[in-house]
This record gives sequence, C-alpha cells and structure tokens, in this order.
Amino acid sequence: MTRREAILDAATRLFSEKGFKDTSIAELATTTGVAEGTIFYHFKSKEDLLLQILEGIKVDILREFDRYIEARPAKRGLDQVQDALLFYLYLAGQMDSQFLLLQSHYLYRLADTNGECRTHLEAIFNCLVDIFEQAVLLGRSDGSIADVPARKAALLLFTMVDGLVRFKNYGLYDASALVAELIASSVRMLQQQEKEGRSRS
Repeated sequence: MTRREAILDAATRLFSEKGFKDTSIAELATTTGVAEGTIFYHFKSKEDLLLQILEGIKVDILREFDRYIEARPAKRGLDQVQDALLFYLYLAGQMDSQFLLLQSHYLYRLADTNGECRTHLEAIFNCLVDIFEQAVLLGRSDGSIADVPARKAALLLFTMVDGLVRFKNYGLYDASALVAELIASSVRMLQQQEKEGRSRS
C-alpha cells in the first residue's frame, strides 16, 4: 500500500467513525505514521482528501456492481431484484466504513456548495438505483413484475435496503432480522398491481 493509499484508507475510517469535522490532520498523520506535510503533499486540503475518498468509493462500487452484473446468470427480473437487494447488503458489509461515510450529514451539506461533491454522490447513488431499475425493467418485460413505474420502484427498493444498512451501521436495530421481510415486501410491492388485476377480473 502506498502512502497515498494509506492516508485515504485511514481518513475513510476516521471520517466515518468520528466525523469529518472532528478528525484533525494531526490525528490522521499520527494514525498513518506520516508528517502532516506529507498529507498536504498528496492532497490540497482536508476537503480535497474527502473528495478523493468519494471518488474512490464511486470507483469501487461501480467496479463491484459491474462484476455483479457480468457474473449473474440470466434470471427473471424479480429474481434479479432479490439478488440485487442481497448483494447491496453484502457490499455494505464489505465496505462498512465507506457506506457509513456516505450516510454522514456533512456530505450533503457540502454537496449544496461543492459541485464536485454533488457529482460524486449523484454518480454513486445513480449507479445503485440503476441496478434496481434494470432488474425491474427486465421483470416487466418477462412478466415476473407488474407494470410499475421502473424508476420509482427502483428508488423505493434502494430506500428500503439503504434504510436497513443505516439500522446496521448505527446499531439501531438487528438489521439481519428484517432481511427476509425486506425481500417479501419488495416482492409484494412489485407484484401488487398484477394481483389486483387478477382479483378484479
């Protein structure tokens, strides 16, 4: 691991655990075993360091989901939705510091004034929502999912699974106890219109 990578790794952990504002460059230097000047050699400022972390998170998530898309066998859209929900939970567990950082309020305040931050966040979340939308569209075409608005359904799926990740990250609830219900609720939502149509006929 290079010094730059070590700084990024340590900063990700510290920012996610302590918060951006409560993490000092001095503490980061001590944690990584480098001089403060070395940090500023690689990054223009503390905010620039945060933006570079976001860029790395975006690249990592896109890479992992690209692998997921390429590796998954041909299935019905509804099955792909369920796989995507489970994979999202798996990925959040593997990248727990990164996902915790993505859920910090500071990032969204920064995005209001920093276009680069907003661009990174939009790319990350669009990538995640796109996975669900593609599965919903496939399900609509193969008949496993009712004729629901694909983007809205994808946003709801993302909101539900990301909420579960927040429960886990903040220790608010045993998230694993809700996984089965998350899957079942998603299936009911995506097939509801179809069932309603059958009940009326």
